[in-house]
Amino acid sequence: MLLPTQPSLAPAEPVPTPDNPIAPHQPPPVVLPPTPAYVPDVDLASLSLDELSTSEMVYNRELSWLDFNWRVLHEALDPRNPLLERLKFIAITASNLDEFFRKRVGGLKRQKAAGIANLTLPGWTPEFQLQLISKAVRPMVAAQSAALLDEILPALAEHGVRILNYTELSFEQQQKLRAYYLREVYPILTPLAVDPGHPFPFLSNLSLSLGVFLRDPVSEETQFARVKVPQNRPRWVPLETPNHFVPLEQIIIHNLDTLFTGMDILAAYPFRVTRNADVDRNEEEAEDLLGMINEELREQRFAAVVRLEVDHAMPPAMLALLQHELELEQNDIYPVTGYVRLADLFPLADLNLPHLRNEPWTPLTPPRLVGLDRQSRSGDFFSIIRQNDLLFHHPYQSFTASTQLFIETAARDPQVVAIKQTIYRTSADSPIVEALIHAAERGKQVAVLVEVKARFDEAQNIEWARALESAGCHVAYGLVGLKTHSKLSLVIRDEEDGLRAYFHIGTGNYHPKTAALYTDLGLLSCDPDLGADIMDVFNFLTGYSRQQHYRKLLVAPVNMRQRFLELIDHEIAHSKQGRPARIIAKMNGLEDPPLVRKLYEASQAGVSIDLIVRGNCRVRPGIPGISDNIRVISIIGRFLEHSRIWYFANGGEPRYFIGSADWMRRNLSNRVEAVAPIEDPRLQETLATILQVSLEDERQAWEMLPDGRYRQRRPRPDDTTSPAALGTHQVLMRLARHQAAQISDD
Repeated sequence: MLLPTQPSLAPAEPVPTPDNPIAPHQPPPVVLPPTPAYVPDVDLASLSLDELSTSEMVYNRELSWLDFNWRVLHEALDPRNPLLERLKFIAITASNLDEFFRKRVGGLKRQKAAGIANLTLPGWTPEFQLQLISKAVRPMVAAQSAALLDEILPALAEHGVRILNYTELSFEQQQKLRAYYLREVYPILTPLAVDPGHPFPFLSNLSLSLGVFLRDPVSEETQFARVKVPQNRPRWVPLETPNHFVPLEQIIIHNLDTLFTGMDILAAYPFRVTRNADVDRNEEEAEDLLGMINEELREQRFAAVVRLEVDHAMPPAMLALLQHELELEQNDIYPVTGYVRLADLFPLADLNLPHLRNEPWTPLTPPRLVGLDRQSRSGDFFSIIRQNDLLFHHPYQSFTASTQLFIETAARDPQVVAIKQTIYRTSADSPIVEALIHAAERGKQVAVLVEVKARFDEAQNIEWARALESAGCHVAYGLVGLKTHSKLSLVIRDEEDGLRAYFHIGTGNYHPKTAALYTDLGLLSCDPDLGADIMDVFNFLTGYSRQQHYRKLLVAPVNMRQRFLELIDHEIAHSKQGRPARIIAKMNGLEDPPLVRKLYEASQAGVSIDLIVRGNCRVRPGIPGISDNIRVISIIGRFLEHSRIWYFANGGEPRYFIGSADWMRRNLSNRVEAVAPIEDPRLQETLATILQVSLEDERQAWEMLPDGRYRQRRPRPDDTTSPAALGTHQVLMRLARHQAAQISDD
């Protein structure tokens, strides 16, 4: 059914206070502060709309991102989740922190070195923000280690999964591991001494190292050496007992005598460095964008260190040596209890122990595409699109059997004469790229925009760009000053009545692996107006077009922000006239000041607003007289919420949109993005269901409080079967199964 004008939500749990305690039968709600270091003591109601929309005291991007990572970390702390899923979320939060330090902390470090201060609010210098980040990250790192060592690993041990210390092993086991070490590890190792004749060695980004103190029995001098733990060997070395492992670094530590023959081993402790990925970029002066990115990748290898993680028991003398050689401040050093580099836990989280993991999920073929595969007549696929638009919802519906099949079918269809595609991120063995290469080899015109500036995917995208060029595809590398983040595929087919454009527009990347983990939407259509708009976008991307007017498409940085502001203004006008007025916006981040201010204006005009924002959100709900009509939730769970959906009640004639952009300044001003209207009532109903299920979620949803803290929703203790108690992802999996069963019965 279509969404009602007013929200249909379960009452929020009361906030516990001395005067209003939680009833005994209710589980206590989890309330997270914005960060342990940053709880703003500000009377939000006293601020102007401009201050609410721009002030760092209301929203700081770095600290808001840490808020989000706390919510992700809570999935590891939550005993309702299966044990291996909790282990996976430890790895996810650790991986997130790695990226955060490389990009966000690295950027602040560069600003600090350049003497650049935040002029929005006095005092918010890079140095001040770095101090807040350091104070906020330390308890997060401690919570990760405590959850792993005190809860998750002991519970896994009860199920036969153990990470053993080398000292716990029997003599026989140690001898077998020494044999393994001598055969598989020792030949790879290169000990590097540090003394007047040996300068401090280069430490590669995110690699695990051992710091070793040695004593020469002849001179009795103490010396330091570094040993790199090889990344091409398993971090968790299996023992004879199934699912028993020993950390590789411990095996190396207990066999260091083979590397330092005749020396006394005094101490050996793991550490690792994180290097800045926010290197200087001047696209305007770059003669060759591809060459500039290649040079940037080389610079990243030797970029400044922004974080040093060390074993908490590392001797002060060793720590002081590392700090001096790496030129780090105290705030850059993070002692870790337990294991350094927790992102390495992903392989253990993937152990084949179904009873310790979520129920397996295999994406289902979209109902209208059942029976189609690579052997089907290519014309059948296009015939289905001509009948009606199709909307795919991943990972509930198969990416392989829908979006990927569309490109593969177009590549082999004899009537297809041209294919155009944007690629922001894709897999190392991308079937989409293989299909495009195949199409070019068959003589079709193939044009691909490969965004070589996609952070951390630059090298892979460069390889794909070269492979596509070698096959005869026309390849563009992106636009100077803009990132191409839109998710577009355009197919031109020669039919009886002339050329017809078929297209796919989505919210997620053309990446088959992440399509099984991220929730995303994709539209397949041959709507003439949208098709013409997408042609104009590709002309803008590959040529010199400066198209300013689009028939239906919202395109950033051309018209998207202005069109969204107009849509909100329409809701304000409807509300003032007593007509249905409501906004629901689902996205990954929301911080664009003009849109934030406009949402506050809409709330004051009586527009009911629900924001489903997974990550950063500048809007503060429930401020008296300002945002009384705004609610904000964040959904965290087994899938990464990635789809972007917008709903506008429009006086009873609802409008729906999907696309690639978040309401972030970077998306609306510095990226090429595309958002399309969904006009088919059947597809609108699908979007309405997704939004309603999300809004009613009491299992995975976190509600933002006016001060920026998040409170986790909890279902009633006696409710274990309602959709709200099951959570968004479980409900949508059940709906997908139900649709598939109906098709099977028919």
